[in-house]
Amino acid sequence: MIYIPVVLACILCIIQSCGHCKNLAPEWKKAATALKGIVKVGAVDADQHNSLGGQYGVRGFPTIKIFGANKHKPEDYQGGRSSQAIVDSALNALRSLVKDRLGGKTGGSDSGRQSGGGAGNKKDVVELTDDNFDSTVLDSGDVWMVEFFAPWCGHCKNLEPEWTAAASEVKEQTKGKVKLGAVDATVHQGLASRYGIRGFPTIKIFRKGEEPEDYQGGRTRTDIVAHALDLYSDNIPPPELREILSEDILKKTCEDYQLCIISVLPHILDTGASGRNSYLEVMRTMAEKYKKKMWGWLWTEAGAQMELESSLGIGGFGYPAMAAINARKMKFALLRGSFSETGIHEFLRELSVGRGSTATVGGGALPKINTVEPWDGKDGVLPTEDDIDLSDVDLDELEKTEL
Repeated sequence: MIYIPVVLACILCIIQSCGHCKNLAPEWKKAATALKGIVKVGAVDADQHNSLGGQYGVRGFPTIKIFGANKHKPEDYQGGRSSQAIVDSALNALRSLVKDRLGGKTGGSDSGRQSGGGAGNKKDVVELTDDNFDSTVLDSGDVWMVEFFAPWCGHCKNLEPEWTAAASEVKEQTKGKVKLGAVDATVHQGLASRYGIRGFPTIKIFRKGEEPEDYQGGRTRTDIVAHALDLYSDNIPPPELREILSEDILKKTCEDYQLCIISVLPHILDTGASGRNSYLEVMRTMAEKYKKKMWGWLWTEAGAQMELESSLGIGGFGYPAMAAINARKMKFALLRGSFSETGIHEFLRELSVGRGSTATVGGGALPKINTVEPWDGKDGVLPTEDDIDLSDVDLDELEKTEL
């Protein structure tokens, strides 16, 4: 039997006369069943245990508290009231707690407002106005999560420390590619009117060239960060598809990534430029599809890197071919299906879930790579008679041999 220690608990505080509490009950039970053995889910009847409600500042019902690393300072749950939203928030909180422990943080701080660099830096929340919004947000290539707030709004005040802490963590983890901003909608009423803001706080997501969308997730730092990271992974560019021109290119790509996907394409004389470009386009499409995996993507021409082909069992026939190499384990898998989006997708999907047959790279190490010139993007040209050097051929001797 495997024992899973409980490190997180979600507690629902209710009173029997509360209609919203009764509506929440079946969703709460479904969430508890789904989280059994992973996160403790409980409930407190505040009519009978009113001292607990006072101890943890419960002023309305139902109230949900998440008890993480610091059990003396639970985090207010601000998410949706469906079982799915409750489960997602609990798992996000658990993920954040584990990450903090891996980083050496202990249970002495509030896991919601204090983890991830304390309360965060207020400067990481960009102040947005009627004057700077278009140039800062709409003209930016980055993804923005923008909070529209009112200073008098109690929910906005509760969100502020979570938003600030999330802004600092998101800035670090996405290298500034996802940004958090805030608009005082009572001052910048033009923006509030343009985006139909009718309640506070309202959070909207902005991507360049797209209509803004409403953020429907939880209101804790953990929830906000998790959603921001999803946005980041959706918007990162696909990895570069590189031709294997030298040993450094192969070594760096295969050692920097968990897997390097290598295609050996037919000789340019066999396909021409259009045929080769069609193969490269298939590879770029699949690199885009699997960009969240952060794999490296490489290609070479048949015959240009014979030692590489030999080490992968490709062996001079069956082009185009594809192999996926795990350089840490020196294992590889070969594409057995068609060199098409469908065939490659099936191949990579099997690898993603740990299936498919693998073999050891020939020689147990990355092979020697020849330094070659890059493809010029043109059709191949057959050598002419002028290109063939016959100076070393003894024609008289050749005639005797033929006779």
